[in-house]
Amino acid sequence: MKVTVTGATGFIGRKLCFALAQKGITVHALCRNIQHPLLVQHKNIIPFKGDITDTKSLLHSMHGCEQVYHAAALAKMWNRNKEEFYTINVEGTKNVLEAAQISTVKKIVHTSSCGVIGPTYKYPMNENDPRIMGYPIHYERTKYLAELLVQEYVQKGLNIVIVNPSRVYGEGPVTESNTVGKMITKYLKGKWRIVPGNGEQVANYVYLDDVVNGHIAAMQKGIAGERYILGGQDVSFNHFFNQLQLSSVKAYKLYNIPQKIIKFYSRLEQVKTKLTGLPPLFLPEFADRLNYDQKYISNKAVQELGYTITSFKEGMGKTIQYYQSLN
Repeated sequence: MKVTVTGATGFIGRKLCFALAQKGITVHALCRNIQHPLLVQHKNIIPFKGDITDTKSLLHSMHGCEQVYHAAALAKMWNRNKEEFYTINVEGTKNVLEAAQISTVKKIVHTSSCGVIGPTYKYPMNENDPRIMGYPIHYERTKYLAELLVQEYVQKGLNIVIVNPSRVYGEGPVTESNTVGKMITKYLKGKWRIVPGNGEQVANYVYLDDVVNGHIAAMQKGIAGERYILGGQDVSFNHFFNQLQLSSVKAYKLYNIPQKIIKFYSRLEQVKTKLTGLPPLFLPEFADRLNYDQKYISNKAVQELGYTITSFKEGMGKTIQYYQSLN
């Protein structure tokens, strides 16, 4: 069988390509640079030069394929041209769906994000809970619009399943979208010494291998038009750094930074970016997010897809071992 994977050099996409190739599936790996250092080399992975903003290249990559994993996205905190979030995440998704409709594709798994579901107050959110606030973050807003687009094409007869990973971590390159990897590797080098607020803010962390397996399970068992949270374990910042210290055997001194100071700093960064065009280290909308938790439950994926969750302790141990082996 042949499948297309968009975003083949991304944090999730590259691991997904490898997992599919290991199963004997021929993977058409769509990427802008077929010589990209992050493109996985495997006899069953065939690089296709292209971009989701180019329908012709999409049609070429999907030729003869029965399935498409759409994992490509502009997954960044900030981008110099804000319009690119819409161009890539929404219009790019439309191009993928249009190409699939023309081709022989029978099923699509669309990679969304728990950012679409949004922050939480007290209790974990599931796939059907209403969002409690607007979309101040460009990435989350455009991924939401992409989901709406997916539902339109489901009504047109396309078999598309949505998966919503939470905060992904695991063995892989430290890219712009791999924010957890950035924290871990900086801590291991002694360059990360802060804990936001009192450290009690909670987020859901999911091990990369679980997300990849969840994608494959969604392709096999997912129902058209349904979304599935691919989450892991709800973990506070204090728990996160405590486990990081235990697993790495590196007990660097950490300092709690009040949320008000983080917000003030984020505004300075915003002004810096407007004046110089340099990328900000942090933005006000992300500072505001520290006032909320991001708790999610994956019961639907567990029950309907057979999804399994690696404990945070085990996943963090493997991740740290991987990064330490690179040095």
